Amino acid sequence: MAKRKRKKCVKYRGQTTHGWGSMKKHRGAGNRGGRGMAGTGKRGDAKKPSINVKTYFGKHGFKSVKKTKQRKQDSINIADLDRKLPRMIKNKIAEEKSGAYVINLQKLGYAKLLGTGQTKKKYMLKITSASKTAISKIEKAGGKVEFKTVKEVKPAAPAEEVKKE
Repeated sequence: MAKRKRKKCVKYRGQTTHGWGSMKKHRGAGNRGGRGMAGTGKRGDAKKPSINVKTYFGKHGFKSVKKTKQRKQDSINIADLDRKLPRMIKNKIAEEKSGAYVINLQKLGYAKLLGTGQTKKKYMLKITSASKTAISKIEKAGGKVEFKTVKEVKPAAPAEEVKKE
């Protein structure tokens, strides 16, 4: 018959070290003072570690990958036009013709004119689209907004439709 083996917890009852030699060995997390940030509780004369309550408790996860800042629809406000006008004239982006400033905003990469801000200057603007308030403010100052449509490129005809000669 096979000999029955006693469980280790029963086998070492009454022995101080349970077969691990010196008292220092096999102490578990107690050997290092606990797991994680244990030991921040009240103690007699010991110096208590300072903890930040906001970050001490609970799970905190990870930082997500920063998303690139999404640009608006490449728009410009009337207030920005007034602010950027001197630099535009200096760089020959805008020119003055018969008392009005002519600017092709579409060439500069803007798709829409927005109505934030006030202006007293006459503008002759070329752009794809504009808000109603922007158009009314420009026209009120004596200017004009001209809409330019973006040319669409037609896709090439499929190979089946192309006639062979």
